[in-house]
Amino acid sequence: MDFAYDPATEALREQLLSFMDSHIYPAEPVFADQVGQAAAEGSWEAPPVVAELQAEARRRDLWNLFLPPAAGGRLTHVQYAPLAEITGRSPALAPVALNCAAPDTGNMELLAEFGTDEQRQRWLEPLLAARIRSAFCMTEPDVASSDATNVATVIARDGDDYVINGRKWWSTGAMSRHCEIFVVMGKTDPDADRHRQQSMILVPRDTPGVSVERGLQVMGFTDRSHGGHAEVLFSNVRVPATNLIGGEGDGFAIAQARLGPGRIHHCMRLVGMAERALEMMCDRAAERVAFGKPLAQQGVVRDWVAEARVRIEQVRLLVLRTAWLIDTYGNRAAHRDIQAIKIAAPSAVEWVVDKAIQVHGGGGLSQDWPLSMLWAAARSLRLADGPDEVHKMSLAKRELRR
Repeated sequence: MDFAYDPATEALREQLLSFMDSHIYPAEPVFADQVGQAAAEGSWEAPPVVAELQAEARRRDLWNLFLPPAAGGRLTHVQYAPLAEITGRSPALAPVALNCAAPDTGNMELLAEFGTDEQRQRWLEPLLAARIRSAFCMTEPDVASSDATNVATVIARDGDDYVINGRKWWSTGAMSRHCEIFVVMGKTDPDADRHRQQSMILVPRDTPGVSVERGLQVMGFTDRSHGGHAEVLFSNVRVPATNLIGGEGDGFAIAQARLGPGRIHHCMRLVGMAERALEMMCDRAAERVAFGKPLAQQGVVRDWVAEARVRIEQVRLLVLRTAWLIDTYGNRAAHRDIQAIKIAAPSAVEWVVDKAIQVHGGGGLSQDWPLSMLWAAARSLRLADGPDEVHKMSLAKRELRR
């Protein structure tokens, strides 16, 4: 494998690094102040600085970088990986500024691959332009959603319509009034084969019976750049049968096709989160003195720094290999490696950020540094898009069969 960046990737890296220095990092305290004001007002809308950053990103042609050529984009996964890593250094601002934030990215890829021409025109085009937001409604509070076949939401055919009843949560983006479309997974045929019972359907937010019940926090943090995470109730929601994505029974397969690239995107960004945490750890260790010498000269801190570098490089290489497999052989061929990085990356990055917090002492827990937010993000990704244990179980089965 050639680990050098090709000219197109290198050019975009330079543009993106410049954008991070000139706009993203200076906007972080502004964003924090605006989030605080929004919280005081009870608003879940993205702070105004997000729209300003999006306008600048579009001006610099740093827009929709996540979209692969097969979906009408310009970058392969290998080319996108180092760019996503850079955005991971400021996960609350950079991805959304480039229109490369979940869940919209996954929903756009889903519509590009499985949507009809009408669905793509109605929903994909405004999502690509960031005129609207979307939510992915799969996880449910009343069943163990680690097993996707457990979903209890009912999608029942009634003439030319489908009627939807169920409750979802962790529907990212749904708290924002700009979230206009929900991608909902439910059961259309409970008597079918276990992996053919589910279907996916598009539900406009303003459909009667759709109720956004409440916002959810992640360890006390509210994700207002992405429109929050919501619990959503669907009560006798009626939509046209043409809103179905793919065919009846295709929901599970579509979900796996959507979640595969989403998982690798998360892991790409996690590498950037870890790099920033390690830089902060080294800076802090060099400037703080304890017991007569800088922390950087304490053996335990040096051990953490060395171990952090090793863990970051291991994860980065595994991410790049997975990206190469997807580009070369497709999502299905990369399934084993996608599982591997989803197991390895959040855990490794959680460890690195934890040690950075430790070096910062009490300050690492405060709002004066982004470390506690980074740790919560890494920890949450050990559950999002499938918990560690499910990926390990599936990977072990695959290895045993082989």
